[in-house]
Amino acid sequence: METRAFGSTGLQVPVVGLGTWSTFDLPVSRQSTASEVVAETFGRGTRLFDTSPMYGRSEAVLSRALADYRTESIVATKIWTKSETEGHRQFARQVELFGGRIDLEQVHNLVAWRTHLAFLERERDQGRIGLIGATHLDQSAFDELEVVMNTGRIDAIQIPYNPLEREVERRILPLAEELGLGVIVMRPFAEGALLHPPDPSEIERLGVRSWSEALLKWVLSDSRVHVVIPATSKRAHARLNALAGSPPYLDADHRAVVERLAGDQGTV
Repeated sequence: METRAFGSTGLQVPVVGLGTWSTFDLPVSRQSTASEVVAETFGRGTRLFDTSPMYGRSEAVLSRALADYRTESIVATKIWTKSETEGHRQFARQVELFGGRIDLEQVHNLVAWRTHLAFLERERDQGRIGLIGATHLDQSAFDELEVVMNTGRIDAIQIPYNPLEREVERRILPLAEELGLGVIVMRPFAEGALLHPPDPSEIERLGVRSWSEALLKWVLSDSRVHVVIPATSKRAHARLNALAGSPPYLDADHRAVVERLAGDQGTV
C-alpha cells in the first residue's frame, strides 16, 4: 500500500485507514469481529485507525483489537463534548485505552473547539498527544472549519468527500494544501448511498475489481487527500478496501466516469 506525507507534519501514512463509525459499536461477545477486521487491514498495510466517544463502544473495542499492534499503529480519536471537564475525562480514558498517548486528537464536529484546543495543546506539549485536528461532516459548518484551520493551531482536518459530496473541493482542500494540513476523508461511500454497483462492464472500464474500489480510488486520485477511512465490520470488505490503496489511481477521464455513475445513484 502506498504512503503519503501527512501534510507538513513529516508523518508518512498509508493512504487507506480504518474508520469505526457504527461498525465497532459492538458488545464484548462480538469483539472477535472487530479484532479480525483490524488484523486483516493491518496485515495489508493499514496503520491509521479512527474512532470517537461519539461511536458508542468503539473506542474500547478498537483498543482491544489493537492490543498486538498498538506500537505500530496511528490512533486518531476525538473529543466530543461541550464541557471542558468532560473533555478532560474523555481524554484520560483514551490515554488509558491506547497506551498513554493519542497520535491524533481531534475536536469532533468542532464542538466547543475554543474550549478544548488550549488543553489539547498542553497535552501535546507534555507528550500525550502527537498531532491535533478538527473534524466536521456538514458543509454548513465549513465557514467555522476555515476559521479553525486559519488559527495555525491544528495539524489536520477530517472531512466528507465523495462524488456526491464535493463542496470541500472549492473551499477546504485548497486551504488545507496552502496551510500544509493533513487531510483525512470520511464518508467515501456517502454512508452507503453510493454502494449500489453499476453494470459490471462500467466497472471493468475503470480497471478496478469492484465499485467500492473505484470510489476509494476516486478519493485518492486527489493528491490533496492523505488518508481515506472507510468503516466496516466485515473482514472481506476490509480486505478490498485496503487493496484500493495501491496505485494506479484514476485519471481525469476515469474520475469523470465515476462521477457520472455516482450521479445516477442519487444524492445524499
